[in-house]
Amino acid sequence: MKETQQMYEGKAKKVFATEDEKYVIVNYKDDATAFNGKKKGTIASKGVINNRMSNYLFQMLEKNGVETHFVEELDERRTVVKKVEIVPVEVIVRNIAAGGICKRLGLTEGMKLCAPVVEYCYKSDELDDPMINDDHIKVMDLATEEEMKTIREMTLKINGLLQERLLKADLILVDFKLEFGRFDGKIILADEISPDTCRLWDVHTMAKLDKDRFRRDLGDVEEAYQEVMRRLMESDNK
Repeated sequence: MKETQQMYEGKAKKVFATEDEKYVIVNYKDDATAFNGKKKGTIASKGVINNRMSNYLFQMLEKNGVETHFVEELDERRTVVKKVEIVPVEVIVRNIAAGGICKRLGLTEGMKLCAPVVEYCYKSDELDDPMINDDHIKVMDLATEEEMKTIREMTLKINGLLQERLLKADLILVDFKLEFGRFDGKIILADEISPDTCRLWDVHTMAKLDKDRFRRDLGDVEEAYQEVMRRLMESDNK
């Protein structure tokens, strides 16, 4: 499948149309942003790692009954995906307290939560992705009640599958962000699953191996991304 024209360029990806209107090609960039674009930089080979890790995990989820937008990996940076209508609701799942939930609720970073916490944010850079609830989603007509029920059920299933798989790579899934889209009348998983969208800690040392190294100027950002990918591949047969 070949690119025709560029449709969109976001903070982490470029999206190109193809000769088939049902599919697009996503090209992952090395650009890095944090705090809704207020902090900018570059992480070497980030696009390669995020592309391949996302595709690997999407295929794992597909095998376990979770429909995703993944179609075909073209090369180290480009992947064919289904052209979805993105639901403008970002879904955040928290298994351990870190980041925003600590600031809002005064929780101690590293506190294990007794159950996964599912949060929703309105996908809007202009408004800094504010937190919303089911009532906001309803009155703003962002998604139907049935769609949100499906999204929540899929999210919790994805959380369990990812936790189990990443633990084999000695990685703790602290929290992560998901996006969903509509394709042929169905809700499917879209966007990516990578160190950009997940907090991942080493199971033994609790070392951060994700975008927090960029956000917090902790250094060794490229090495952390590469380490996550290496562990994932090497643990494939565990």
